[in-house]
Amino acid sequence: MVNVLKLPFEFDPAKLKEDLSKINDDEWYLHFNKSDYEGDWSGIALRAPAKAMHPIQKLSPLPGIEDFVDTDVLNKCGYFKTILNNFLCPLKSVRLLKLNPGSIIREHTDSFLSFEDGAARIHIPIQTNPDIYFYLDGKRIIMNEGESWYLNFSLKHKIENRSNVDRIHLVIDCDVNEWLADVFNNSLVGT
Repeated sequence: MVNVLKLPFEFDPAKLKEDLSKINDDEWYLHFNKSDYEGDWSGIALRAPAKAMHPIQKLSPLPGIEDFVDTDVLNKCGYFKTILNNFLCPLKSVRLLKLNPGSIIREHTDSFLSFEDGAARIHIPIQTNPDIYFYLDGKRIIMNEGESWYLNFSLKHKIENRSNVDRIHLVIDCDVNEWLADVFNNSLVGT
């Protein structure tokens, strides 16, 4: 079982932040699951279920939904689109998630969100800080800006933003296919 894997994709932090600067403050929506966090945790849908009628629905990777479309926000962010083109697997929900300073995401699990279940959630930090404390299965994971990481979110995880900056990640939910399985296997060989 793979719990944490740094993937072989590195992206330009300056270009990530340039696309981030194209997004207006009023395009962020508070995360829908208020019982899982304290403070401010918000997101923006870049790919969302085609039939989602409300921005909060667009933030949620709804079970059983197969038809996902690019949002207007993604269409104005050329570098984010370039990044997504690197992932040659079925893309589902793609979001920007922001955890404000002093905020925490309580320990929880996301069911059926593991490589072994045929699903992968990939994180690409856009803005982070050494004072971000991300724990997966009780172990601290440090992810740097521009790196790409797979994490098994079926395991317990939590985040504390002890810094004075927003923690912002590009979060890609995708299906495991042969291409992604090869990426994982090749990445495991290098560890």
